Amino acid sequence: MVQIKVLLIEDDPMVREVNRQFIEKVDHFQVIGQASNGLDGVTQIRQHQPDLVFMDIFMPEQDGITSLHKIRELDLPVDVITVTAANDMDTVKQVLHLGVFDYIMKPFSFERVKGILENYLRFKKQTQTERELTQGELDQLFHYRDGTLEQSTLLQTEKNLPKGFNRTTLEKVVHFLQSVDGASAEEVASGVGIARVTARRYLDYLEKQEKITMDVHYGGIGRPINYYFSK
Repeated sequence: MVQIKVLLIEDDPMVREVNRQFIEKVDHFQVIGQASNGLDGVTQIRQHQPDLVFMDIFMPEQDGITSLHKIRELDLPVDVITVTAANDMDTVKQVLHLGVFDYIMKPFSFERVKGILENYLRFKKQTQTERELTQGELDQLFHYRDGTLEQSTLLQTEKNLPKGFNRTTLEKVVHFLQSVDGASAEEVASGVGIARVTARRYLDYLEKQEKITMDVHYGGIGRPINYYFSK
């Protein structure tokens, strides 16, 4: 069975420890090294030769974007998953252009990390073959590679959206809910960067389509709050 060696690059020691615990709860994944900045992280990649790097974007000494450039310049044979609070389009574009396997926004749940790691494990098994591939196998491989397999399954029935809805915004809402363990409309709005009333429209739509679930939370004084969860 494939054993995946992982290097963590994260400046916050508490977040780094949470990441380590999450990763090592998933079968076939082992954390073999940790670094608190990109400079040390790239050095450790060269020393330990991991299969996969879990890396933050905002770090001292050398940030994640610069580190990704260094990894590509040095032609280091490693896959990268970015784990970051950055959700602006410019950062997302830079990271995607540098060929990351996936992009996890903080805060995130264990289920989100587990799903991505299991996706990566399937991808790794597929790429170890030395035989020729069919077009169908290549399609599946690239779905694993760009992280769209789970998302395309979730939204595959959303061909015709209601008037005024934007597919990119819908996908951002879905992605945000997949990265957290439940969120209110206000939290979704803040995380995605849209108005609360807009967030509520998209959440109501997804709930009616049975793509997400809703639960009422009673938090003491004040009215109850609707919390939404990815299935």
